[in-house]
Amino acid sequence: MSYFHIPVMTDQVIRRLDCRPGGVYVDCTLGGAGHSRAILERILPGGVLIGLDRDADALENAKRKLARFSDHIRLIPGNFRDLAVHLEDLRIPAVDGIVADLGLSRHHLEGSGRGFSFNRDEPLDMRMGPDAEATAGEFIAASEADELARIFREYGEERWSRKIAQAIVRHRARADIQTSRQLAQVVEAAVPGSRGEAGRRIHPATRVFMALRIAVNRELENVAALMEQAPRCLKSGGRLCVISFHSLEDRIVKHQMRESENSCTCPPRFPQCICGQKQILRVLTRKPERPNESEIAANPMARSAKLRAAEKL
Repeated sequence: MSYFHIPVMTDQVIRRLDCRPGGVYVDCTLGGAGHSRAILERILPGGVLIGLDRDADALENAKRKLARFSDHIRLIPGNFRDLAVHLEDLRIPAVDGIVADLGLSRHHLEGSGRGFSFNRDEPLDMRMGPDAEATAGEFIAASEADELARIFREYGEERWSRKIAQAIVRHRARADIQTSRQLAQVVEAAVPGSRGEAGRRIHPATRVFMALRIAVNRELENVAALMEQAPRCLKSGGRLCVISFHSLEDRIVKHQMRESENSCTCPPRFPQCICGQKQILRVLTRKPERPNESEIAANPMARSAKLRAAEKL
């Protein structure tokens, strides 16, 4: 099994995590193990890296690539939305750093065979792990037009969400949509002017595929759960780094970090604080850090990445 993925903004992640020998760190999204390896190289001797991933392929890849660190790694199959539970199972009360790269790996697109890409003719699955309740094909088959339109509009910011949803419902009345290419063809036929439009920057199915993947894997709910738990899973002085790739994820990360940084929740008109809330985090990135031009040139998938970091007080 070949697993390929290029880690994004590794230097910035390592700098913001402030990795130190003997520390305990969590990589919530093992993927190609690039961030994990960089962390391990800086926390020895005595350090421990806990790696989570929903995808069995990623875990197997990490086990192989990080074999020389085997005494210092704990690889766990699971969703980062359950971070606190995983740490409790390991009897680790708090850690020195947490990193989460929320992007889709190249392996998912090019090697998983699960229909993440409209450029391939693969079963319409899109599940990142066995914890997802339904495949993308099952989701499309069971959802009404209104629900599909909402998903495409809210998660994909798709202009033609209603027309695409109606086209899917009409098509499935005649035949099931079973593969990624079949879905892409239905979407392309539904979007006005999509065929033969030389100036189009992205494929007409791009936003639909993204929205469907987000819905199938409950990605936004998972990010919100991670951001709620992460502060209490960190030691004082511990760091949290999150890399997002689209505005919906980034909005959750930014909001949760700012909520944890703003101590008082009382209305401004109150003469003094009565809520008793205390500041939990200090935000380290007032604006998100972005990959530099050379990294984008080497890895175009990094173009939309945003890194936000915070420190536990």
